[in-house]
Amino acid sequence: MSGHKIDINATGEFDSTRSSSPQTQTGKSKTKAFLRENLLAILTVIGVLSGVALGFGLRTREEKWNQREVMYVKFIGDLFLRMLKSLILPLIISSLISAVGGLDISLSGKIGGRAIAYYMITTVLAVALGIVLVASIQPGKGGFVGIGGSENQTVRETMTADTLMDLVRNMFPPNLVDATIKTSQTTIIAPDPEPGFNETQVPKEHWRIKEEMADGTNILGLVIFSAILGITLGKLGEKGKPLLNFFVSLSEAMMIITGWVIWLSPIGVCFLVAGQLINEENLGEVFAALGKYFMTVMAGLFIHGFIVLPLIYTVITRQLPFRFLANMSQALFTAFGTSSSSATLPLTIQCLEEKNGVDPRISRFVLPIGATINMDGTALYEAVAAIWIFQMAGKTLGAGDIISISITATAAAIGAAGIPQAGLVTMVMVLNTIGLPAEYVSYVVPVDWLLDRFRTVINDFGDSIGAGLVYHVSKKDLDDLGEVEDDEAAKLKKNRMEGSMTDVTTLDQDLDNNVNHRNGTEF
Repeated sequence: MSGHKIDINATGEFDSTRSSSPQTQTGKSKTKAFLRENLLAILTVIGVLSGVALGFGLRTREEKWNQREVMYVKFIGDLFLRMLKSLILPLIISSLISAVGGLDISLSGKIGGRAIAYYMITTVLAVALGIVLVASIQPGKGGFVGIGGSENQTVRETMTADTLMDLVRNMFPPNLVDATIKTSQTTIIAPDPEPGFNETQVPKEHWRIKEEMADGTNILGLVIFSAILGITLGKLGEKGKPLLNFFVSLSEAMMIITGWVIWLSPIGVCFLVAGQLINEENLGEVFAALGKYFMTVMAGLFIHGFIVLPLIYTVITRQLPFRFLANMSQALFTAFGTSSSSATLPLTIQCLEEKNGVDPRISRFVLPIGATINMDGTALYEAVAAIWIFQMAGKTLGAGDIISISITATAAAIGAAGIPQAGLVTMVMVLNTIGLPAEYVSYVVPVDWLLDRFRTVINDFGDSIGAGLVYHVSKKDLDDLGEVEDDEAAKLKKNRMEGSMTDVTTLDQDLDNNVNHRNGTEF
């Protein structure tokens, strides 16, 4: 008799599923797990390739496609973009308020301050690095017809000082409702030329100033208000909990809805790409610029993740970061596979506590907040993508535009949901801030699925480095905090014991009184 076992189910029939070998079952389960974890990325690639194939197929028509026909092709893609736009305000506002308002500063004011300082410094460094790289390499230089808009488009005349003041004005909107649909901007108008002069001979400082409200969401003002409201709710303590819980619930709900919309991206991307390719006359330049953009983002992520962050770690801890990085490898590979910093969070906490010896009071405080507001890779990507599209549009980048992109990219990184490809939602927000149409996001979509995985790795590694640094510089505070907790526990125990002794003494006195009372009665 052979050693093979034949399984018979309850009905007496041969069970083919149970008779398969453990190796076969393990292989099938691994395949299913891989497909389940990477299904969205696979579908996105299929959507991009389908869009390219559809676009090239439609380009074979001899007659050029008119604007209405292109609109029909892009219709489903436009619906997808509308869904993304509708998520921006509730997602950003609820995420910011819940993240800022939920900071547990009671753990230690110093520890909380160090964590927040690390978040802000590394995010600003990532944005600055991205801006420097994209401005130096200029992957989108030599804008081409099709993305820059109409050649006869009216250009708004302004000065650098006006742009910077508009930036500050928009941080403090007079009406929050208006801020959802209007943004403040300053335009200078040339005076009527005097006899013998033309308008170009009059210095722009003497032109007439006109302040107006232009169409577009004032993201900066809403971000500032959300941050202040979050700080206020955190200060209120128990009184602010009901309103804070509302925004926490709204944030979680928006993450779920964002996940649903992101699952529609393969279909929307297919028709967006096809619509862009139909009448594009410079496809070679498009793909060349896309390749340069991809390499610029990858260079920025590599420099920030494997040079800047380890250098900060080495300077502060006086230790080489290689052991720390190796101990985090399992979490980083998981981040690449899942493309979600939120999904990787439990494993990241485990690696920090068990392999790198980080105190749980630090890891479980720093990482959940970091997974929400500390996304260095996303911030760098947002800045590079926005400026790349700006360059392809053939526009000149001014100081005000750079500051707007920096602030908006930072806010976008803070408000981005920790789920796969959520950066597409915030990318639309950044484009709107610098006055570019949302449909330009379709130019970054073909490689976004892959870049999303790399920037998630940097996001997760940045959170891990932050937890390690905060733990290193906070050991004394943790010891002091532990001593205080021990003293409080000892006092509480002593009070309970004293209370118990008092109760016993009172009980003895009551018993003696009862005995004396009875003896007196008997006499």
